[in-house]
Amino acid sequence: GAQVVDRKTVLSESDCLLMINALRPEEVSGIKKGSIVIGHFQPYQQKALIDAFRTSNVASFSLDLLPRTTLAQSMDILSSMSSVAGYKAVIQAADHLPRFFPMFMTAAGTIKPARVLILGGGVAGLQALATARRLGAVVEVFDVRSAVKEEVQSLGGKFIEVQGSMESAAAGGYAVEQSEAYQQQQRELIHNHAQKADCVICTALIPGKKAPLLLYAHTIDSMQPGSVVVDLAAASGGNCELTVNNQVIRHKGITIIGNSSYPAAMPLDASRMFSNNLLNFTKLLIDPNGKFYLNFDDEIISKTCLTYNGLIKHEAVAAFYEKY
Repeated sequence: GAQVVDRKTVLSESDCLLMINALRPEEVSGIKKGSIVIGHFQPYQQKALIDAFRTSNVASFSLDLLPRTTLAQSMDILSSMSSVAGYKAVIQAADHLPRFFPMFMTAAGTIKPARVLILGGGVAGLQALATARRLGAVVEVFDVRSAVKEEVQSLGGKFIEVQGSMESAAAGGYAVEQSEAYQQQQRELIHNHAQKADCVICTALIPGKKAPLLLYAHTIDSMQPGSVVVDLAAASGGNCELTVNNQVIRHKGITIIGNSSYPAAMPLDASRMFSNNLLNFTKLLIDPNGKFYLNFDDEIISKTCLTYNGLIKHEAVAAFYEKY
């Protein structure tokens, strides 16, 4: 029942625009005045786009700002896409690894299971853990958040932690930056465990900031030849010091894969999940009469609204650009 028209017509005539990739700033002036735009805009990295939305009086909603609450789970594009990324990262690691993941008892002898180290126990990390365990690997997970420990253990992983981490309820479930003393202990712990690992899956991100550096060059140098590193944080600087975004490199026998766009490699299910997230969010903006109604008393609407009435509506984003 949909009409297929050119991009210019879609932008100029739509009351509501749903998208995966952000618009180019120069395209915003061609949007219908007073329209609503919903997508994934990475606001801390897109000042030109935000300024264009504000100047054109566009009501924009960025779903990567969604609060991490139970009510918002069905709209959480980051969780959906992280699930895809965590799964696909392990599959690609297994493909590049020159040995089996599971333990095999054969007439030719016993094959030991692969050892996998996952840095970051968020959605991507937990999905990577579950996938690696299904393939028969022995899995260890590092995260600065102690709350992740039970989830890791329930999925059959071993949780690695450094005592004394700082956590904040205001971070909305995300990790926060740690003290220098903690980071030093963290580097040593990760170095020791990475040396024994066949695969390292890097998933750690801090919203609005460069990805934390967790896997240093000297650690890579000490890993076993043939080992694989998959860095899901490549687009944000990478958790691995040697990562090159969108490239597969080999360093002293170690394969390092920098890929932050695994959902594009699984377009069918990724699109189903993403479209359902957008649909569930859009329903919040429509009243019983089928008209758009922006209720800013609703926490989900207020915390995802990026620009409205010519202003940057999101307080943290506005404060970020005032500071920088």
